[in-house]
Amino acid sequence: MDTETQTYVDAIDPGHRPLFDRVHRLILAACPDADIGLSYGMPTYRVGDRRLHVGVWRHGVSVYGWDQEAGAGLLSRHPRLLSGKGTLRLRSQEADDVTDDELTALVRASLGPGGS
Repeated sequence: MDTETQTYVDAIDPGHRPLFDRVHRLILAACPDADIGLSYGMPTYRVGDRRLHVGVWRHGVSVYGWDQEAGAGLLSRHPRLLSGKGTLRLRSQEADDVTDDELTALVRASLGPGGS
């Protein structure tokens, strides 16, 4: 992680940091070779030409650039996560409803071979 991205992470509100750390850990577990840097002002995980952006906001964590086909299953189980086209909004107080397996599947579909 470069210095600019680490500065972003270090400044995350303590109330949202556990959720960010969880998402970060799951991304790196699924895609250990992902490069991490800032893009659009938020941490961005890169594998080849694929990108997954993870921003921390007042509500919690939002994920952008995810594979929409893979996300369909996740959204059918958790429709409240969709917040506008292409935005998954994980609210810190509700994130425990989404399992690590569900998030990992989304990450693998988004950043793995054949992902968006």
